[in-house]
Amino acid sequence: MGIVAGLDSSPDFTRIVVCDTDTGAVLRQGYAPHPVESPAGGGRPSDVDPQAWLLSLGEAAGGGLLEGVQAIGVSAQQNAVVPLDAQGNTVRPAMVGGDKRTQVAAADLVDALGGREAWAQAVGCVPQAAQPVTKLRWMARTEPENAQRTAILLQAHDWLVWQLLGRPVRRTTDRGGASGTGYWSAATGGYRPDLVELALGHQVMLPEVIGPADAAGTTPEGLLISVGTGETMAAAFGLGIGLGDAVVSLGASGSVMAVHPEALVDGSGMITALADATGMHLPVVTTLNAVRTLRGAAELLGLPDLESLSDLAMKSTPGSHGLVLLPYLEGERTPNLPHTAGTLAGLRRESMKAEHLARAAFEGMLCGLADALDVLRGRGVDVRRVFLLGQAAELPAVQAAAPMLFGTQVVVPQPADYAAIGAARQAAWALGASQGTLDVRNPPVWQGAVAQVLEPGDELAVGQAVRQQFVAVREQTHPGAL
Repeated sequence: MGIVAGLDSSPDFTRIVVCDTDTGAVLRQGYAPHPVESPAGGGRPSDVDPQAWLLSLGEAAGGGLLEGVQAIGVSAQQNAVVPLDAQGNTVRPAMVGGDKRTQVAAADLVDALGGREAWAQAVGCVPQAAQPVTKLRWMARTEPENAQRTAILLQAHDWLVWQLLGRPVRRTTDRGGASGTGYWSAATGGYRPDLVELALGHQVMLPEVIGPADAAGTTPEGLLISVGTGETMAAAFGLGIGLGDAVVSLGASGSVMAVHPEALVDGSGMITALADATGMHLPVVTTLNAVRTLRGAAELLGLPDLESLSDLAMKSTPGSHGLVLLPYLEGERTPNLPHTAGTLAGLRRESMKAEHLARAAFEGMLCGLADALDVLRGRGVDVRRVFLLGQAAELPAVQAAAPMLFGTQVVVPQPADYAAIGAARQAAWALGASQGTLDVRNPPVWQGAVAQVLEPGDELAVGQAVRQQFVAVREQTHPGAL
């Protein structure tokens, strides 16, 4: 039996799990929040000194947590850019998260390359405000001196791996992380340096993209460090999803991703063609309105929390007595309606009850995500099972409606640190491959996530009727939007 560790450096904290290499059983865990204020100071939440990630990592690993560990895998927040000078020092704090400062830069880049279709063909995605390529454009326009000093670009997991290895000359990344940058194509497996130059104004050094089972290196103490990956890819790997599986994530906004054998090119920009942590692909479709729809409905109805909203919704019936909520409260990406607002339709005297509005909020949110699933299905992506993630996945109203509206089996995994577990599984794969006990094409088979399985059963026809009701209102309000 071997022991490996997976660490997940999220925007707010670091989690570490130590796992058995053969089964994936979690043996021990560590946790530490990121410092409230990074060592660099500053007030912008979108700017973080990456040293804060190391401080949190050290605290989470305290107390001998890593004793006996043979390999470490790293998962970290996606879309973080760490610009370095030629000596490897940070030029400015890392730019992280969905940075609204870069919205104009995103539009500039789309126009500069000739439109959305040109970007989709080039790298499988259309620039969004959060993406690294867009942040480079913002830096070139707003901080030209910092842009000029930038000689090396790393993402969060790349930087952490590099630090763990003692800052070697060789810098690496993985397919998953690279696929979200906006300057690497999952379809071709290559960088587009011209797009870096288009955004930043000059060429830079980019990390070498190595294989899913490859090691980034070994520390002087003999600890193997695997390539690392982004949180989305690590969580998918930790869940153990494969062909036929999709993951619907319920945050304030929502996302739908599925495993697919090839990269998809989508000129509309609705599908982002990411790579996964195994050599396959993860096409992703995002909605802007998921749990924020539920929170808005709870506030409107004067309810203290989502549990109360769920209880109220369960007093209604499928279809909410004809009440339909198009949940486009922040505009929407799927369909692409950035400047629209939500719509409440089907108001009749008998439908004007609090429980029907509560149910309509859940159904509207889930129908919006079902639309996103249909975008993938329409491109040939096989979806036979949906994993439902997020705290809202535990709500009875979500669990009652999701199988019938998605039209397939729904799996609600028990809450766990799946990104950290995925990082540990990657470490076990790299360790086994280096020892010759595992094939580089086949990751270790670990225990599946403990989960609740929900079937649509006899309510499949009911769910189809509710979807048709939702689609009819969407088409009447926004003809041809999808």
